[in-house]
Amino acid sequence: MKAIKVKAKSIFTKTKLPGPDWAINPYVGCGHGCLYCYAKFMARWGKRNSYGRWGQWVEAKINAPELAKDKKVGGWVFMSSVSDPYQPVEKELKLTRGILENLDKSTKLSILTKSDLVLRDIDLLKQFKNAEVGLTINGFDGLLKFFEPQTPSNEQRIKALQKLRQNSIKTYAFISPIIPGLIDLRAIIEKTRKFVDYFWFEFLNLRGAGREFGDILQKKFPASFAILRNKKLFDDFSKECQKIIESSGVKVRGIERH
Repeated sequence: MKAIKVKAKSIFTKTKLPGPDWAINPYVGCGHGCLYCYAKFMARWGKRNSYGRWGQWVEAKINAPELAKDKKVGGWVFMSSVSDPYQPVEKELKLTRGILENLDKSTKLSILTKSDLVLRDIDLLKQFKNAEVGLTINGFDGLLKFFEPQTPSNEQRIKALQKLRQNSIKTYAFISPIIPGLIDLRAIIEKTRKFVDYFWFEFLNLRGAGREFGDILQKKFPASFAILRNKKLFDDFSKECQKIIESSGVKVRGIERH
């Protein structure tokens, strides 16, 4: 993993994501190496297209903690929108931890990650008046290392949700990406419902995942690819998922269909 250390001018970015007003991204790029990553577009700008293959480098904003110090912004702050704040390099660089240390504790904060490394920072998260942590859960039984080669297991993520809940930290499960035939939505809900305050669901964004991923999916999982590419088949699939979600009786923050 190539780590490129840079200095940022600002750490708060206005976002058009549904819900949050601001995003904080300590990193650009991600060592988790998820094949379907929607943030690949970030590699098109500036020097990043010379760094190498997506998933093999990360740009680290080494002054991010300093930029967050005692800053107050109105609205909801989300960390992170184009990277994972707890990707492998965070274990050494601790930029996310530094941001949490310096960020005004009245900030309304939401964190989303695929890593149980977030448990390291429970002491800081408990200092915030309004903070929540989400873990991305997707099952991918037997396929996790294919789709997400460097991520902790779904079992580790579920245990992290449980531990956060035990420490009175608000939690949510981000069920993504939902791919026809490859995840058991009902089973995921049942495994996580005891440890989360709400759910957020997202169907695979095939366009956002890129042509290379589309080609891989078509070759290895043609039935899944066919449903995603056919409007009627996808509508039928999404309706079936909607029924599963509604019948579960869980609290839902959002359902993203691209």
